[in-house]
Amino acid sequence: MSRYPTHTLESAPLQSQPVLRQLQQTFGLIPNIAAKMALSPVLTNGFIGLFERVHASSLTEPQIQTLLLTNAVANASEWPVAFHSALALKQGVSSADVDAIRYGGVPSDAQLAALSTLARTLIEKRGRLDASDQQRFVEAGFSAEQLLEVIAVVAASTITNYTSSVTEPELEAQFDAFAWRAGKV
Repeated sequence: MSRYPTHTLESAPLQSQPVLRQLQQTFGLIPNIAAKMALSPVLTNGFIGLFERVHASSLTEPQIQTLLLTNAVANASEWPVAFHSALALKQGVSSADVDAIRYGGVPSDAQLAALSTLARTLIEKRGRLDASDQQRFVEAGFSAEQLLEVIAVVAASTITNYTSSVTEPELEAQFDAFAWRAGKV
């Protein structure tokens, strides 16, 4: 038996159940990553709190999905790549831009490219951006405040990326078309 069960609303610890209910209302299902994460109410509640704030930021949903997909690829995290590929497309990111990110490139849209590049740079440099990294982002039309919001997205994404790598959730059937394998970049 797996060390990390795929919880349901009924089997999850009591303190994780409100988050699972909220995710079920949002997505029409409890994503398997959250069902695995539910074993830890601390992780589950921290995750949802940060994600709620990220989605209330000044960044648009296509921009947020671009960041989440970039982070998942940079962290070689398979379940989140599939999930955020589907959500990015649903939010209007072009299939060419989604494919570019999935294969290690950058989107053709200039602002999405700036976001994707900044996210990858943050991960690769472990947050140690130099002045030119920051300047390129601002020159692409973003503010210093938005750079800090990108850090929040990277932090939120790291939760799901690392949880996926540790717990290896099964990919839901509706995301099979977006399956992705690390090392195929």
